[in-house]
Amino acid sequence: MFTINAMKLINSYHLTPFGGLNFVLAELNNLKIGQLLNNNLPELPLQSKYDWKDILYSFWSIFFCGGDCIEDLSGNFQSNLKTMPFMRIPSPDRVLERIKELSQPSEFFKAPRGISTHEFCFNDELNTLNIKLLKQQNTFKNKKNVLDYDNTLIFNNKKDAKTCYKQGKAYCPGVGFIGKNVVYIENRNGNSGAKDLQSSTLKRMFELLRKEDIHVDIFRADSASFDLDTLGIICKNCSNVFIKVRMSETFAQTISEVKEWEEIKSSGEVEFLGETTYLPFTLIARRKKRENKLPMFRLVIKKTLRRDGQYNLFTADAFEYTGIITLENEMNKKEVFDFYNQRGAAEKEFDVLKNDFGWKKLPTSNIAHNNVYLILTAMCRNIYEHIIRAFSIKFKNLKSNFRIKKFIFRFISVPAKWIKTGRTKKLKIYGNIYFRT
Repeated sequence: MFTINAMKLINSYHLTPFGGLNFVLAELNNLKIGQLLNNNLPELPLQSKYDWKDILYSFWSIFFCGGDCIEDLSGNFQSNLKTMPFMRIPSPDRVLERIKELSQPSEFFKAPRGISTHEFCFNDELNTLNIKLLKQQNTFKNKKNVLDYDNTLIFNNKKDAKTCYKQGKAYCPGVGFIGKNVVYIENRNGNSGAKDLQSSTLKRMFELLRKEDIHVDIFRADSASFDLDTLGIICKNCSNVFIKVRMSETFAQTISEVKEWEEIKSSGEVEFLGETTYLPFTLIARRKKRENKLPMFRLVIKKTLRRDGQYNLFTADAFEYTGIITLENEMNKKEVFDFYNQRGAAEKEFDVLKNDFGWKKLPTSNIAHNNVYLILTAMCRNIYEHIIRAFSIKFKNLKSNFRIKKFIFRFISVPAKWIKTGRTKKLKIYGNIYFRT
């Protein structure tokens, strides 16, 4: 029978189970992130006990310790974090109050066609701060930037959330990624699909990136970006594009012009690749009495035999077609599809944001307040990307592709306490975090 008679309990109020967090916060100080926050966020009242560094270091520490909502700061982590000398720990109410103060009012729009009212939330100040934070981490050292844009549904029961096309209440934020880093967020309500007014969203995003001297070489997106106005904005701001084509009568007619198909085997299936030139939206431009200023694209097409044998309505055959438009002429057809499919890595980032950085647990019932929350947690995600890359070089039990949960288990969850010796404070670790030698 199991017994605990031989166990001795020793209480230590100065011991924290999150000793590895000290190294994370020290790295933020080395990057002068706290100074960046205090200099770029609104000035706080003189009597305020906590500055922006205290607020956001405490907020981000929730996720670095395995929490997923602001309330964890009080119930689970406050007593363990307050011994760390890097910040003062505010209450969850204070953090939430400051988040609300950073919000901007929603703006409402109507599309040229349709009767729906679209509610969008912008926050150029926070998106700009996020870019500056990434610069502080030396993120944009590569000159050739590939920007992936996508939307995701965040299902919730908030009072102001509207029903999306999947018949649930949700928000549908538009997000720009360069690599794994979030560079732009614009929240929109659930009734606004990815293609609705996307040209306006991308115009705002490109203007902000250009203002911060971030040049985008390649833009990559799904078929929601296949639109006359949207493509016009993209081509003005990028050297190259990789965008999926929506099936239409014009696209089907273009497919029929392809005479040569290259047979390849992929994942046990036989696929055929072909290509041609393509100028989309000529009929729409003519109908709107506008000049079609789009360039002539290279259209790379993949066709796969449908397993159900059902005929395609547009092409009158039993193949499924996928088309990618691009201005790239050096890649072969397979390389074009392989490069486009790499945007799947950006789509996986939504899973990381939702499950590791709190996007599934929005704190308020106001879309504008929640927009601030999305941007601040995305900053935390960007910080983690820097931390795991930098620390995986120094600590041998870490790898740069670890999710934050594994990072917490292997690095953060180490007992430690601060002790004072010789008039200096030192961190005493009760364990091994495996430094490289």
